[in-house]
Amino acid sequence: MDIARAPDSETGETSDAPGGTAVAPGGTAVARGGTGVAPGGTSEAFAPPAPPPGAEPAAPSLGRKVRSAARWSLINTVVLRLGNFATGIVLARFALGPAEWGVYGIAQTVLLVLLSANELGVGLAIVRWEGDARRFAPTVLTLSTLSSGLLYVALFVSAPTVAGLLDSPDAAGVLRVMCLCVLIDGVAQVPGGFLTREFAQGKRMAIDGLNFVVATGVTLVLAFADWGAMSFAVGAVAGNVVTLIGCALAAPGTLKYGWNPEQARALLRFGLPLAGASMLALAVVNVDTMVVGATLGNISLGFYVLAFNISGWPVRIISEAARRVSFAGFSRLADTPQALAQGFSRALGVLMTGTVPLCVLLAGLAEPVIRLIYGDQWAPAASALPWLMALGLIRIGSELAYDCLVAVGQRRSLFLVQGLWLIALIPVLLVAARLNGTAGVAQGHVLVAGGLVVPVFLIALRRGGIGVGLIARACAWPFLGGAVMAAVVLGLEPRFGDSRLALLAIGTIALAGYTVCVLPSRGFLRGVDPGDRAHRGRHRATAPVRSPQQDLR
Repeated sequence: MDIARAPDSETGETSDAPGGTAVAPGGTAVARGGTGVAPGGTSEAFAPPAPPPGAEPAAPSLGRKVRSAARWSLINTVVLRLGNFATGIVLARFALGPAEWGVYGIAQTVLLVLLSANELGVGLAIVRWEGDARRFAPTVLTLSTLSSGLLYVALFVSAPTVAGLLDSPDAAGVLRVMCLCVLIDGVAQVPGGFLTREFAQGKRMAIDGLNFVVATGVTLVLAFADWGAMSFAVGAVAGNVVTLIGCALAAPGTLKYGWNPEQARALLRFGLPLAGASMLALAVVNVDTMVVGATLGNISLGFYVLAFNISGWPVRIISEAARRVSFAGFSRLADTPQALAQGFSRALGVLMTGTVPLCVLLAGLAEPVIRLIYGDQWAPAASALPWLMALGLIRIGSELAYDCLVAVGQRRSLFLVQGLWLIALIPVLLVAARLNGTAGVAQGHVLVAGGLVVPVFLIALRRGGIGVGLIARACAWPFLGGAVMAAVVLGLEPRFGDSRLALLAIGTIALAGYTVCVLPSRGFLRGVDPGDRAHRGRHRATAPVRSPQQDLR
């Protein structure tokens, strides 16, 4: 089942997690948004470099924690996404049509925007602040619960108006039920934050598994009982309840209410800017759903939601697991600029290496893949998919940059980036929808993100100590491999056809070409260049450790 948001959204930007489930036809979360598997292990991307001899052993301890958490998170993400994928196919083929998916898309979009700021950003202090988090956790829980409750009451009252403005009056009831997740998520922020702070991704995997079983079962039963889009809402609430109980049991003693006015003021000063930036980020990624629903109708929106969900496969599988540990990892490196730059560059390289091949294959084989998996009735979704796959790559890089900028305290930069993105995006999407339907909306997304937002993010990262050269180094080999893959797919698909065997052959040949192209980057992804390995081979006894500066050459 697909997840709206979880208490582990440690950066303030919504990501899939156990907050609540609701399957989308792509089998992935529409939270709009594993570290990628690369030679040498993906989780090391967030680990700090080894200290020189005689240094304190805390850094290796952190590295071990991050590596272990990232591995658990990757396993968790892959398993759940496979389950989501299978459930989405069943629902799209046998239970629900594009109109029901359109209503669901509207309801989940509203839910995600509310979840981006329901706890006023104060829940992030559990992950970010130093010292004993249990001192201020009761105040965090009180603020989070109060703000989430007030937000839900406002949504309940205004649901018919919101649904009418989005040209989906049938979505009002679904909104009222699904947005109960807002209140539940507000309570779950504190125990979920403690699990994230301690890199307890093994426990999170167990919680997510229970969430998936309960929410998927409820949604399937109700969908086949003709509950329509309401089946998603009830399933989401059931998943959230399971997650709240699981987090409370895994982090005992954290659900205690309390109030300290001084702590509350400090928490709000810390959290409100992040909540604002997070809301802007969610508005950026979900405004397209509102535009499509309001201008093209529920059926077109259903096709667009499917395409967006498919584009989220690589984003969620590769990026979600990384984001569960990236903010905490970057936060621990924030006071050492060189180590932070090294960690960000390697993390970006790992994510791009794991994501590019999936994006290229899904973009180049969009229509045959959709027909094969979901059936001919969903074929119109293929027109938007190639452009949304390009947007997916941009999203992965921007989400990682978001986490890094939050960790180093550049909240003002985040406001500027997200605000500029949203202001430019709305008119472009409105015009593009009128001109070219759902494909035009996807093209407008890529135009604004690639032409305007990426350069602004690069400037913000440079101000944080991460130069363009490090970012280019991280992306060079994956992008080269992606270009080779695209040439193979476009050249072979007309000749081989679109049978299952042909698609398998094309994908295998393309992946082989990609693998050859990215092999030279193995040392970089491991944090060990060839020269460093040779040096350690000659001086193993006297120089067992690499210097952080070596990765910045």
